[in-house]
Amino acid sequence: MQDKHPALNALGWSPWFEQRTTCLATNHIARVAAVDRDQWLLVDPAGAFRAKLAGRDLQRHRLPHERPCVGDWVCVERPAGDSLGVIRALIDRRTFLRRKSAGNATEYQMIAANLDFVVIVQSCDVDFNLKRLERYLVMVMEGGAEPHLLLTKIDLVDPAVWAAQLAEIQSAGISAPILLLSNVTREGLDDLQQRLLPGKTYCFVGSSGVGKSTLINQLMGREQLETGAVSGTGEGRHTTVRRELIRLDGGALVIDNPGMREFGILGAEDGMSSRYADIAALSARCRYRDCRHTGEPGCAVLAAMQVGEISPAHLGNFHKLREESNFNDLSYAEKRKKDRDFGRYIKSVKKDLRNG
Repeated sequence: MQDKHPALNALGWSPWFEQRTTCLATNHIARVAAVDRDQWLLVDPAGAFRAKLAGRDLQRHRLPHERPCVGDWVCVERPAGDSLGVIRALIDRRTFLRRKSAGNATEYQMIAANLDFVVIVQSCDVDFNLKRLERYLVMVMEGGAEPHLLLTKIDLVDPAVWAAQLAEIQSAGISAPILLLSNVTREGLDDLQQRLLPGKTYCFVGSSGVGKSTLINQLMGREQLETGAVSGTGEGRHTTVRRELIRLDGGALVIDNPGMREFGILGAEDGMSSRYADIAALSARCRYRDCRHTGEPGCAVLAAMQVGEISPAHLGNFHKLREESNFNDLSYAEKRKKDRDFGRYIKSVKKDLRNG
């Protein structure tokens, strides 16, 4: 299909979106660079501008994950002058990264959309955690982006430490590309920069303190920078207080994220199957189709663990994440049912009042 919007390609546009856009001739296409409460910071080939969501869409899409997030493409009316644009439609998401909202609420929280690669960052000194890494991988695979792993602060540990961590990752059956990096000595930085391709979108995720903001500063080419590379906000030195789309000099698009203490699993059936493809394949040989791999006779997964094909830790983390996912999915379904029932009740009351 012929690309009608080639000027958008530098911002991550592709024929996939071209086939799905419903923008009218009177609308512009723009990409979300940041979200500030009830305003969206958008970018198009002409520059950055702010917009709001059309009133009817604001009412129709009450759930946060239904509204535009960083990385989304939108159809927008852009009036002349400094007036706010009006977002009229959200173009289908090709990929996404989401999690369960932090705390007790069972809702989706969108991290970013339309990502080509998600770079999971852990530091080698105190942050490395295989179970957390697998948690991230499940949600990245659920959303359809390609995961990469970045181990930082290699200058703070003996090489034997990060070598053991690499062996641990390999033993867990994780095949995602891995890079090692020191923000101090800049070892590994050139290798990373060579992998950041023009027009592709990369999302960096990880805990606070792993060096993401320092890395973004270095990728931008200077220690002091304005975060307005795309947005024009001019907030000074880049410290991550919100999700923001940044365009590097080389043409790659980077989404940095504040550090996340929680990364809950919700709606991740496909991600679980992809991350634990080895267990899924073994499950097909279990005696019982509904085998839970916890002690049932004829369980091929447990048999594989007993002969060392998979580790007890690997299977244990699978069980933990599956239980969490099932619990959150059930809670989410129950909440949606209550919301629908309450909505029908309100409509019924209004109808009775009109007829009464």
